[in-house]
Amino acid sequence: MTGAPRRLPQRSTGRAAAAGGVVGFDLDLTLIDPRPGVIACMELLSAETGRDIDARLVASRLGPPLEVELANWFSATDVPRVADRYRALYSEHAVPVTTALPGAAGAVDAVRTAGSRAVVITAKWETTARLTLDHLGIVVDGVVGWRWGPQKAETLRTLGAWCYVGDHESDVLAAREAGAVAVAVATGPCTRDQLSRFAGTVVLDSLAEFPAWYCGAIRGEGQPAAPARVANAPRTSTHPSS
Repeated sequence: MTGAPRRLPQRSTGRAAAAGGVVGFDLDLTLIDPRPGVIACMELLSAETGRDIDARLVASRLGPPLEVELANWFSATDVPRVADRYRALYSEHAVPVTTALPGAAGAVDAVRTAGSRAVVITAKWETTARLTLDHLGIVVDGVVGWRWGPQKAETLRTLGAWCYVGDHESDVLAAREAGAVAVAVATGPCTRDQLSRFAGTVVLDSLAEFPAWYCGAIRGEGQPAAPARVANAPRTSTHPSS
């Protein structure tokens, strides 16, 4: 059963930032479910290289950059070449079978309808991320690829993002490091309890709950929102790569 969003310690409302700033979204297992495609591509890669890759294990721990995962199966000298091949396979075999997670389009639409900018910040290759979003018809205002952990925090700071939405503990930590609101959805490898251990994090069962939370934050109805440093920061017109 889907529960109501958990109310955790409140922070300053930051309505101005919420209503006109940048909202960052992770991609894999936050907006999209790429697992069937990942499994297909890893199985093809295994057949081509003769390396015994456990494709389902790979799909169960999505989050870090591709090269980090491939290092579990290939030598350091082979990883760059194999990564290039995987990405070529991905465009053909994974993008067409990728699906949007429940509430994904509605969450992005809620942000853009409010006059804010929705920017995807992902560890994925930017070209692949854009192809996937185009395939699913999810319209965002920018995509920044090859970002993981502290790199996501750096991008969030550069954009002056008000909040970041992700499914992984590393997404929560990136938001916190950037001084943004951390919104976590329990649709990835981390459980709701794991995500809830970070004080001040907004934890949702899925993005289907996001529009109500976000609209409430804009109205200042007491949901956790932006810390003062972000709420008072000047808005940026920086546009991620087009």
